[in-house]
Amino acid sequence: MAIQAIDCRNAVHGEERALHAGAPSWLAKQWALWSRMLSPLRPLDAPRGRATTWDASWPLQRDPTSVRRARRLVTARLSDWAVDHVAETAELLVSELATNALRHTRGPLRLNLRLRDSRLLCEVEDTESSSPARTVADTDAEGGRGIELLDLLADAWGSTRTATGKTMWFELHTEDRGERSWNAAERDSGRR
Repeated sequence: MAIQAIDCRNAVHGEERALHAGAPSWLAKQWALWSRMLSPLRPLDAPRGRATTWDASWPLQRDPTSVRRARRLVTARLSDWAVDHVAETAELLVSELATNALRHTRGPLRLNLRLRDSRLLCEVEDTESSSPARTVADTDAEGGRGIELLDLLADAWGSTRTATGKTMWFELHTEDRGERSWNAAERDSGRR
């Protein structure tokens, strides 16, 4: 009988060891958690998700010619979406954001466009988490007027921190301002 009890006890401990041997160690669990947290959610050198009819996304290379490519991509997509009247403004502002990202950040960049209702949202994502600083540019200065351009031309703009860095964005209303005021006047005259 004593022999059977010892055998049963060894069998129970053997099963426990087998269960623990198949489970990952504490170190392996911690490594898996930290590697998930530290890896970017979506790499910027790839488009952001699937492109839809009213969404577009392109990775940009760290090359001065990427600014020209960003302008061309924006004007082509706005032409496809039939909102050409905001193309010049969008082209100028995207050029400014892409240039600043190339000058002041390191790592990959991504350009995103989204058209919803009558709003165009343009974003340039980079890997630097600090927001841009407003500077007062001298009259002879070659740069330093990007935020003033955004203030003057965009309907809204900002900077948002992301898991991979930050996103600089601006928004333009795609309805022509003259058309908006004419439509408002037409609605008002119909109410009387």
